[in-house]
Amino acid sequence: MDPTHLAPADLIVIAVYGLLILVIGIVTARRTQSGDDLFLAGRRLGWAPIGLSLFASNISSTTLIGLAGAAYTWGIAVANYEWMAAPILVLMAVVFAPLYLNARIGSVPEYLERRFDWRSRRYFSAFTLMSNLIVDTAGTLFAGALVLTTFVPALDLFSAALALAAIAALYTAAGGLAAVVYTDVVQAILLLVGSALVTLLSFARIDFDWSAVVAATTPEQRSLFLPLSDPNLPWLGVLVGVPVLAFYFWCTNQFIVQRVLGARSLADARAGALFAGLLKLPVLFIMVLPGVMAVMILPPLENPDQVFPALIGEVLPAGLSGLILAALAAALMSSIDSTLNSASALLTLDFIEPLRPGLSPRQLGWIGRGAIGVFMLLAAAIAPLIGQFEGLFDYLQTALSYLVPPVVVVFLFGAFWRRPDAVSALVTLIGGHLLSALLFGLWLGGGLRLHFTLVAGLLFAASALILILTTLLRSAAAAPAPGTVWRPAMAVPAGRPGRRHRRWADYRFQALILLLLTLLLVSTFA
Repeated sequence: MDPTHLAPADLIVIAVYGLLILVIGIVTARRTQSGDDLFLAGRRLGWAPIGLSLFASNISSTTLIGLAGAAYTWGIAVANYEWMAAPILVLMAVVFAPLYLNARIGSVPEYLERRFDWRSRRYFSAFTLMSNLIVDTAGTLFAGALVLTTFVPALDLFSAALALAAIAALYTAAGGLAAVVYTDVVQAILLLVGSALVTLLSFARIDFDWSAVVAATTPEQRSLFLPLSDPNLPWLGVLVGVPVLAFYFWCTNQFIVQRVLGARSLADARAGALFAGLLKLPVLFIMVLPGVMAVMILPPLENPDQVFPALIGEVLPAGLSGLILAALAAALMSSIDSTLNSASALLTLDFIEPLRPGLSPRQLGWIGRGAIGVFMLLAAAIAPLIGQFEGLFDYLQTALSYLVPPVVVVFLFGAFWRRPDAVSALVTLIGGHLLSALLFGLWLGGGLRLHFTLVAGLLFAASALILILTTLLRSAAAAPAPGTVWRPAMAVPAGRPGRRHRRWADYRFQALILLLLTLLLVSTFA
């Protein structure tokens, strides 16, 4: 089947998907009045929407394309970025969800103000705002245009991607986080079903014979852990760098944590995080392995990013391309609506509201809606620059790996150690980022050849050393400054007991099962 030709059944599937998204936006808009409704869905989210939304927001159109392409080129080790989410989300459920929810914060940077002071909050908020806008939103717009050209080459698909983003901005501004989450539920189901279909039909092409895959690939392509000298992802980077990057994304990134903050209870927040971790485990099978099997199904491809679209054209019967195209559109829109809403929340809650404390909840809601529109236009303006300087986008993504470790250190030590104060946190953030900038400059100049995951581990250790030394050298650091909030992370109260009391509903039992499943997956493909 030619993926550039869409059958009537494909168009019907796409139209039904678009109509469903529109209905969700209209329904949720009726319940969205205040800033709390816009940014936190009125704190009414249950565990299932939270988990599905976390999954959908994480899987972008570039993820679908990139995972299959990387697996086609260098094997399943790319799945290390996926399964690592499970243990990190256990940490979120057990430690950080109760910290955040008991503090009743509206944004992740606000927690830094409660724990340290306003300087750390503004610093981290500005950092997150810029990364969400420049890397996530604009980058997804650009990548989405590249993906869609496979299906409708006669259309100006860059404009089509911008139109999708405009639709996402409209229902996000109207319905807020509730619209984002409930559309993400639909989009997560589409992603899972569509990817599973591609995997099943690809495996059917080789007669469901795993031994054929073994014969056609090298042991390294079927292993999660590659040699230390491997340029793609050395095994040491998986152990010391990937967890740092995963912690930043799942435990401190506003556009992810926002769903947890909108939970109706601590039990729902915990269950939602653990559910998302469970959904990340099958990604190895439904999004990565098709790229490995493509070696046997497709002719040699020069560009690995063509693998997933080529598989769609090769293995899917007529009528199902619309489902996969809807899944790609879903991935694109779920990433855009998430980043737009979180960027608006950061600007409104961390900058405008502190400067104008007299604003009413309704006024904050309208300011947030205006911010979504402004950020949409800014991202649309930045996206063409990424198209002209594609290498710049690669540099920006790598730069995030250099900039994340100091943030992770401040959050982790702030949760588990009482003594770090506001000065220690700020010195760690600034000092760690100065060191990051130095190493990034060396990398640009060719003087640093370490894999970026190894650099992330190195910067984490250096930033931790900065925080420890600064804390110990400050004579007044024996307790937090007056007005700050600190509790031992493992001693945070669990909140009101829920109705469910069976062992399988206990978050500790669920976390243990998730960790055991992760261990089983990793040991199988080690």
